[in-house]
Amino acid sequence: MKNLIVSLLILVFSVPAFCQTDEAGIKQTVISFFDGMRKADTAMMRSAIAKDVVLQSVANKKDGTTALVTESMTDFMATVAKPHKDVYDERITFNDIRIDADLAMVWAPYKFYVGQTFSHCGVDVFQLMKTDRGWKIIYIVDTRRKDKCVE
Repeated sequence: MKNLIVSLLILVFSVPAFCQTDEAGIKQTVISFFDGMRKADTAMMRSAIAKDVVLQSVANKKDGTTALVTESMTDFMATVAKPHKDVYDERITFNDIRIDADLAMVWAPYKFYVGQTFSHCGVDVFQLMKTDRGWKIIYIVDTRRKDKCVE
C-alpha cells in the first residue's frame, strides 16, 4: 500500500513537470524567432520555424472589409535581413498557451517598435508542432492596429 501511495504521488507531481517542459520549449521557440528578428539573424529565425511555415495577417481594408493576407516567409526574412538602422522589435506577452500532444497554440498580444518608435500592435497566434528537433512554428497569423493595444 505504501508503494502504491508513493507511486501515485510521483505520478501526480511529475505530470505538471512534463507540461512545464513543453511550455518552456514552446516559449523558447517563439522567443528565438523574435530574438532572431531583433538581431536580423535569419538563421536564428529559421531554427524556430518549420520548412513550410505559413504567415498570414487579418487586415482591415480601407473600405472597412476584412481580408486574410498571406505573406511569404522568404520575403519577410529578406526584409528582416536587409540592412536597416533601427531594430525591429516585436514585444510579446505570452497570454495563453494550449498543448495537445505534439500540437501547441500560443496567443500573444504584442507591440511592434522600429527602434524606440511605436509602429503598431495586435495579437500573434502561433501554431507549433513538436518535432524530433523540438517545437517548431508551423503557422503564424496576426492582427495589426495603431491603437487599442492590449496591455
